[in-house]
Parts: sequence; structure tokens; C-alpha cells
Amino acid sequence: MATTPKLMAVQGAAVLVGATFLVMGVLGFIPGVTSHYDTLQWAGHHSGAKLFGVFAVSGLHNVVHLAFGVAGFLLARSYAKARAYFLIGGLAYLGLWVYGLLINHGSPANFVPLNSADDWLHFGLGVAMLLLGVTLAGQHDPTKRRRRVHT
Repeated sequence: MATTPKLMAVQGAAVLVGATFLVMGVLGFIPGVTSHYDTLQWAGHHSGAKLFGVFAVSGLHNVVHLAFGVAGFLLARSYAKARAYFLIGGLAYLGLWVYGLLINHGSPANFVPLNSADDWLHFGLGVAMLLLGVTLAGQHDPTKRRRRVHT
């Protein structure tokens, strides 16, 4: 009888976050879910498409979400890689947040594209991913019992 390998909490969270990124990446290519779909550009600040009518998207933006989703699934295979997914990904999203705050959204520097809603979403994603990488990383082996401290 084959046993199913147990996933650590950080690995399970990487699968869930990866699935969310995949879904968002796909939704960015669906007219109706993405408003002004006819203005969707591959990249640049001229893309007028908005996911859920709020978040600026482009083909590049959607592909990045798809890639981040695939990365979540691939890196969830091990504890260390799942944790790295959250820590590095969280730092990347915080970097993207700072970048979005510093650039003029109407300039060519806005190649992703980003708007204020994206900026604050990236801040939230960055903080959440860092928290997941830190807080879910407490126990390395799911088969070992934690020692309890008696007070």
C-alpha cells in the first residue's frame, strides 16, 4: 500500500498561492472579467485593460502571474523551496510595490503596467508571502511531534 507524502504547511500554502496566481493569470486574458479587453497590450502603460475593472493588466502582467503560479506548484515539492518561494516572492512583490510608488504611471517606465490598485495589492501580497514564509516554517518534519514546554 502506497503512502501519500505529507506536505508541510508551507508547502500546502505554496500550492494554494500558486493556484491563485494561475487563476488570476488566466482571468486576465478573459474578456468580461478583464474590462476594456480590446485595449490589452503585450506590455507598457498604454494597456487600458483592467482585471475586475480595477487592476491594470497587460499580456506580460498576466504571463508573470501564470509563471508565478507554476513556480508555486514546482517549489511546493520541498519544504526549503516552498519557503524560498514565499520569502523571495514576498521581497519581489515589495520591490514591485516600491517601484510602482516611485514611477510615473503614465511614463514608459510603467512597462508592466501598474496603477495605484496594483501598487497596494503588491504591498499586500509581499507582506502576506513573507509572513507565510516565516510563520509556516516552524516545523521541518511533519512526522515528528513537537516537544511541549510545561510551565
